[in-house]
Amino acid sequence: MNRKRAKKHAQLKEFWRRYKKNKAAVVGLVILCVIVGIAVFADLIVPYARCVEQTGADRLQWPSAAHWFGTDEFGRDLFARVVHGARYSLFIGVATSLMALVAGAILGASAGYFGGMVDNVICRIIDVFMCVPPILLSLAVVAALGTSMRNLIIAITISCIPGNVRLIRSVVLTVADQDYVEVARSYGASNARIIFRYVLPNAMGPIIVNTTMAISDMILSAAGLSFIGMGIQPPSPEWGALLSAAQTYIFTSPYLLAFPGVFIILSSLSFNLVGDGLTDALDPKLKD
Repeated sequence: MNRKRAKKHAQLKEFWRRYKKNKAAVVGLVILCVIVGIAVFADLIVPYARCVEQTGADRLQWPSAAHWFGTDEFGRDLFARVVHGARYSLFIGVATSLMALVAGAILGASAGYFGGMVDNVICRIIDVFMCVPPILLSLAVVAALGTSMRNLIIAITISCIPGNVRLIRSVVLTVADQDYVEVARSYGASNARIIFRYVLPNAMGPIIVNTTMAISDMILSAAGLSFIGMGIQPPSPEWGALLSAAQTYIFTSPYLLAFPGVFIILSSLSFNLVGDGLTDALDPKLKD
């Protein structure tokens, strides 16, 4: 047991050594930790009541000591709305990416492992979905199901699944013929056990990197759909919805666009930088 712990500790230490060589990835990790901390401790940073509290006398005030990010057209504190909006955006990004990962793992691993008819059927179905741009596919699903947070998550998840299936299938194809898989078959292990116990764990490197970077795309997709009125609806303080409401005041109160926009950019950038660092850290070619 102690030997296993020591081995894991050594592996984590080596992983971090390779990760921190990428300075941009370290910066991205710091930014990501700050944004996640804001989302987790939003209620401690500023009460949610300030997100919905309307004060006519304070409408469209520029940033000040009383209102750090200014106020919107209803006199609501923009700092509070941006802080609590982090919960919406990060939850949607992480939830959709994980759901798409699970679906992609099942379909992609089945296609790559079994091959033949199973592979052909799954790939042809995925090809149909790949013909439609993800944002249009999301729009179609939202239009069919209606605008709500649940339907937004479903729509973005569906648009993300085809890419995951393609990636996981290609990775599984390179792992499925390894000797340890053949040994597992010879011992009578079931196909499900081989896939989830031996194949997928040994293909997790590219999958983890892709999922991390996909969160960035999902945050942008959610913000884009909310911006055009097909995602989270007001008065919920989602970042894309904040941008949508601020369009009217782009010239008179540009701060209404600036602060949510900066948070969207930083969150998306941080996930991309972290994904880039994971690529370096998980690449065995970088081992000394």
